[in-house]
Amino acid sequence: MAARTKARKRALDVLFQADLREVDPLVALDEFEAQSDGPMNPYTRELVVGVTTQKTRIDDLLATYSADWPLQRMPAVDRNLLRIGVWELLWADDVPSGVAISEAVALSKDLSTDRSPGFVNGVLGQIDDIKDHLVLEP
Repeated sequence: MAARTKARKRALDVLFQADLREVDPLVALDEFEAQSDGPMNPYTRELVVGVTTQKTRIDDLLATYSADWPLQRMPAVDRNLLRIGVWELLWADDVPSGVAISEAVALSKDLSTDRSPGFVNGVLGQIDDIKDHLVLEP
């Protein structure tokens, strides 16, 4: 498994855990790092911090493009995969859109429901289509 793929999986673990426990993702990240064997890939931290920083904007986009699926009704895995995917699409300049989408879809195949890969692909594809027209804060 590639280093960034592992980093995405760890970021998903942290965000998922924070979501379920209703704690700040940055606190969950620090706890995860403290319990980890060895150093954490810096991209894991970049993803968690990025998603946390842009969460309001990301969630607004997801609410708009998730085909009548409120965030609260989505499986927690899908919700957090989509957050990571949207952050990579919009704020990670070094990640091609196709990579961001395919990585999120692959993780959803491994970790979520049978219908999740299509859902994740569809939502991220729509956001990718309109991203050049969005006004984003850095």
